[in-house]
Amino acid sequence: MTSLSDEMFQVAMDREPLFASLVGVAGWDDRLEDLSDDGEREVRRRLDDILSRVATSDEDPVTLAVVRHQAEFARHRIDARLVEHTVAEGLAAPVNNLLMTAPQVDMSRRLAQVPRFLDQVAARVRDSDRRPLRRHVLSTSARLASFLESPAQEWEGDSSGDIRAAIARYRETLLALDATRDDDRAGLCWLPDGERNYAALVADYTTTTRTPGELHQLGLDLIARLREEYAEIGSRAWGTADVSRIFHRLRTELLWDNEEEMVTHAVRAIARAEAEAPRWFGRMPKARCEVKLVEEAERATAPIAYYLQAPLDGSRPGVYWLNPLGATERSRTQSETTAFHEAIPGHHYQTTLAAETELPDLRKYAAIDAYLEGWGLYAERLADEMGLFSSDEQRLGMLSADAMRAARLVVDTGLHAFGWSRQRAVDYLRANTVMPEPEIQSEVDRYVEVPGQALAYMVGRIEIQRLRAEARERLGDRFDVREFHDLVVGSGPVPLSTLDDLVTTWAGRP
Repeated sequence: MTSLSDEMFQVAMDREPLFASLVGVAGWDDRLEDLSDDGEREVRRRLDDILSRVATSDEDPVTLAVVRHQAEFARHRIDARLVEHTVAEGLAAPVNNLLMTAPQVDMSRRLAQVPRFLDQVAARVRDSDRRPLRRHVLSTSARLASFLESPAQEWEGDSSGDIRAAIARYRETLLALDATRDDDRAGLCWLPDGERNYAALVADYTTTTRTPGELHQLGLDLIARLREEYAEIGSRAWGTADVSRIFHRLRTELLWDNEEEMVTHAVRAIARAEAEAPRWFGRMPKARCEVKLVEEAERATAPIAYYLQAPLDGSRPGVYWLNPLGATERSRTQSETTAFHEAIPGHHYQTTLAAETELPDLRKYAAIDAYLEGWGLYAERLADEMGLFSSDEQRLGMLSADAMRAARLVVDTGLHAFGWSRQRAVDYLRANTVMPEPEIQSEVDRYVEVPGQALAYMVGRIEIQRLRAEARERLGDRFDVREFHDLVVGSGPVPLSTLDDLVTTWAGRP
């Protein structure tokens, strides 16, 4: 008999078959998602059926909590009709996701489905009452024009002509839209049912009951506190507690000379982390982690950095992808903290160790960002405890990354709950972070098209830190940080309330 978690995993992989291939889950290498209205209605019917049986299932409570979260999250994304106005943001926009992922997986058995997939996305965008931002239409159109002008890629095989014709049709659909949103109406609150949809996504991404207003204020408070840390470390490193001067130096000095430096520095940081990790973790992942630069054709839409976990079959290591776009305008001081977040002790340890357990597949691969990104941000501060930062300047980079995540609480809620313009969001990031201009622009575009996701990082980090502090207080001398970390990463992605239960039970043992 198929378990409820296996049913939910089947639905999740049916919705993301390219992801299944990326991580080496067999059974989806001949598929692409069905994004038609009928296709999504059928998925929603399956999700409703799963949710109707959670209360009577005899699976363990942790697994059922994951089932419930994943089913509700998928249902809310369908209800928000994000596919109809998400056209530019990296892995979130269906067509960009296809073009970024196809070179990394075996496409041979699904090439014939690519035109169908592209035409479905085009139809959803064309027939919707929810329009993308005009700037996103133009940037995506330019990106697709560049693709169409380039030589055929290996993954296109003998279907290149049909695939490129479908891409051209999708591009024409975008350019022919009779109305698009301008930058003054960037958030979900300007779309039909936007307030309700955003509230649901906030709950899904944070796995808490915090409201957009509470999260907005949390971000403002954290930004204020971080200024005190900037002053403390700035005094030690540069002899100044003037935060505006510290910001200026971080923006204008210590920039990369070239792309190769980015890779070299990241490799060294990861090697230090790998050597120190046994003092902080009881289990070590079998898969290694390597560093690569994002391919040139994908740099305009790819994140600044991201991690791609190793497939189960061991055919390749985990990959920490670095986007060198605007490298010589970016401070190298964030190099180490980003490496620790994405690779070790961050996402590489988190996802690889979970995948190497005997947990149900759903528990290994669940998309619960408060846990996943909360751990990544926790790993940045953990790296400081581990003595991994090479200088106070790199610690200032850690604060810079913290400020970005705190500012995300302000900006994401500002855009989607309080009606901020895109320019207001840009101005806030300029005033309160040291991100370079290209990164500020790409970050805001990401928040616009992936509403709520940016909230997960800081909310998750704060919760993991709280649980660790409470466990240490309860256990006293019996507290072992390696056991705590093994419990957190070995449980796989779970809602924060479920993680609280797991840690509380562990800390309360005799």
